[in-house]
Amino acid sequence: MRAAVARLPIAARIALIYLAARAVTTVLLVIAAELSTPASRFGADATIGTFVLGWDAQWYQFISDYGYPSTLPLDDAGVVTTNQWAFMPLFPVLARVIGLPFGSYGVGALLLALAAGYGACLALYHLLRGRLDESAALWAVVFLASMPLAALFQVGYAEGLFLLLLLLALWCVQQRRFGWLYGLIPLMGYTRPGVLAFALMLALYGIWRWMRRRTDPLPVRQIVHIVLTGLLAAAVGLSWQYIAAWATGDPAAYLETELAWRRSWTGDTGAAFVPFDGFVHATAIWFRLWGLPEVLGYILLALVVVGLAAVLLFEPHVRRLGVEIRLWSASYLVYLLLVFFPQSSIFRLLVPLVPLLGALALPKSTWWRVGVLAASLLGQWWWIYNMYALASTYYQIP
Repeated sequence: MRAAVARLPIAARIALIYLAARAVTTVLLVIAAELSTPASRFGADATIGTFVLGWDAQWYQFISDYGYPSTLPLDDAGVVTTNQWAFMPLFPVLARVIGLPFGSYGVGALLLALAAGYGACLALYHLLRGRLDESAALWAVVFLASMPLAALFQVGYAEGLFLLLLLLALWCVQQRRFGWLYGLIPLMGYTRPGVLAFALMLALYGIWRWMRRRTDPLPVRQIVHIVLTGLLAAAVGLSWQYIAAWATGDPAAYLETELAWRRSWTGDTGAAFVPFDGFVHATAIWFRLWGLPEVLGYILLALVVVGLAAVLLFEPHVRRLGVEIRLWSASYLVYLLLVFFPQSSIFRLLVPLVPLLGALALPKSTWWRVGVLAASLLGQWWWIYNMYALASTYYQIP
């Protein structure tokens, strides 16, 4: 059987891995539906179908059905409340089109998420195969298909689609096929937030290539592509604010919409967006909730930042992945520190770092790889159980 599988094309082998992983996730989702109670967001009669369109997936369906509001919703105090402008349009539009033959947006969203997840597995393999051997690249695919948040490949979220586009874009940079980025970057930018991190990555990549130009020639054509695609990523990343402002007549429509989610935690209706403030403010809130000194949280936050920087700079397995993946990981972490208010969604927000799974796949010990897989599956059940079976408190929001 092993010999027969080894003779299959790589796309077929990855399909077998992906289908096996999706079968496991389906079983976990069925168990979660059975364990759902009246206290859960999904009620005692939860099904996989209700999970597919649960949480933020409802917002995407709302965009598909009604579009974006031309007038921002306000509470009794005149403060902007949560609305569709926090979500990008590409996923719901594609899900609606795919669902048309079935007469169901939910079916379209599920099929799109499933297909995007498989495409992301293929793209990760080819991205890592340029740096690692086949065994390590395939194990990284196993880890991706079975990761703790693998249920995102089976619900109506845009993470899988964004991940597919991101991995393709990173592969283009790695292979220096910059022309494809002119199409991939706008698609990324209108799938979910994060393309500004790609702009930062391209800027750092251009500096790195310039510093190495004597040993790694940097033709003028590539300089032009790196600069133009970096500017394109920045323009696309900022454009949604102007689109929201034009459609609503409110210059701060997008930022106020994003802050609406943060205000449910802070209670500060007058707070404005300040870079890095989200992590600092949230650290204080979480450590107060845990009954711990706030200063301890700040120290821990600083240690985590320094530790992550050290891993990306010096850890030998991470260094094997190549500069493109390391620069992307650093850029995305800086982006999160700049704009994100950390709460239970932090796990989902870390999904674009999956190229680092290649470092976990590098040790050739079978026990190590099986151990990572087992830990991933345990983490997957923990996440599904909390976010879908329980789904009843502030730290159970995916």
